[in-house]
Amino acid sequence: MNIDYDEKEDILFIRFNDDPVEQDISYGWNVNVGMTAGGIGQITILDAKADGLLPVKMPGAMLQQAVVSG
Repeated sequence: MNIDYDEKEDILFIRFNDDPVEQDISYGWNVNVGMTAGGIGQITILDAKADGLLPVKMPGAMLQQAVVSG
C-alpha cells in the first residue's frame, strides 16, 4: 500500500496494489475508486484537506494501536 498527498493540488491518493485499473467509480464529485480484477486497487480524493479529511485524526488508543501494529 502507498499513500501520497499532493499539497499544492490537495489530492490524497491511496494505492493498494499495482494491478491495472479496469473501472473507475465516483462517489460524489471528489472521491474516485479504481477497481481492479481483484477488487479496490486505488482511491483518489480531491480537496482532501479542504473537506477536513486531512490531517487524519484518530483517538489516542487507535493511534497507539496503529503505531504498534504498523
